Amino acid sequence: MTFQLRDPRRKKQGRQQQGRQKPGRQPSAGRMRLAAGTGFLFAVATLACATGLAATYYYFVRTTTGQFIDESALVEAVEIHGPAGKVTTRFLDWLPTISLVMAAVVVLLVTVIHRRWRDAGIAVTACIAANIATQVLKALLPVRPDRGVETLELNSLPSGHTTLAASAAAAVFLMASPRWRPLAGFVGGTFAIASGMSTLVNQWHRPADVVAAFLVVGCFTIPAGWLILRNDGREWNVWDGFDGHWGSARLWIGLPAVLGLASAAVSVYSLVMIAPGIGQEASTTNYFWAGISLIVIAGYLATVATTSLFAYAVRRRD
Repeated sequence: MTFQLRDPRRKKQGRQQQGRQKPGRQPSAGRMRLAAGTGFLFAVATLACATGLAATYYYFVRTTTGQFIDESALVEAVEIHGPAGKVTTRFLDWLPTISLVMAAVVVLLVTVIHRRWRDAGIAVTACIAANIATQVLKALLPVRPDRGVETLELNSLPSGHTTLAASAAAAVFLMASPRWRPLAGFVGGTFAIASGMSTLVNQWHRPADVVAAFLVVGCFTIPAGWLILRNDGREWNVWDGFDGHWGSARLWIGLPAVLGLASAAVSVYSLVMIAPGIGQEASTTNYFWAGISLIVIAGYLATVATTSLFAYAVRRRD
């Protein structure tokens, strides 16, 4: 019979190694990472919004063709305002309250439940900054130059009501968890589009004013989203991809894309009907429907692009 003696030093070393190992440091499914190139993509998206804003202002305010299309849509809204005016007026009267209550309730609930105080501060700051920027742009941008188009000279770009609605929806989007963001993006985008369309029907704003408001909100929402995704590494900020939950179904990406394409077809048809050439007809509401289509296209394009960007960048399990 043989006996094996244990070295007490080995036993001590083993205990020390076990003490150094921490569960959180071991490779596991809980470790999260941002997708490669996230910062670059968010910077490009922000730059695209700023460039689009400048291009929208230049074409629809500084050029004759842009002024004519924009103003014609506003003038032709008279034909629609009769039957739809009362509904849109009430909606616009309630819009500030609806926007603020919607954003406040969601942001507060998510903040309290998940203790996301810093994220809430970022989202609210972005919302406030977008609305301040809109008022500053209205005050500082030059008035409409005389291009032979009968229109008001004062600058109405961007739309303040649309900025308020879109920024409130953006705050909700930023605070939503990844599995709810596609749905939040679609619902919020639809709310912002409806707000913008109402300002046109009521002849408060031209289509370009609404599009500019979307772009202003994008300039602040995208950097804010990058800060939230970059700094928040907690377990809630992960997902398993599209269709992992009904709130992240691909429907919420596909539906706005289809609606945007349908609106593009309506816009092309409306403009072709009044284009010079054979079959030209006098416009009664063609410019109006083209303007409505422009709002829908811009709104849902922003919805699809932003949701896709966040879906790509969100933290994933290794």
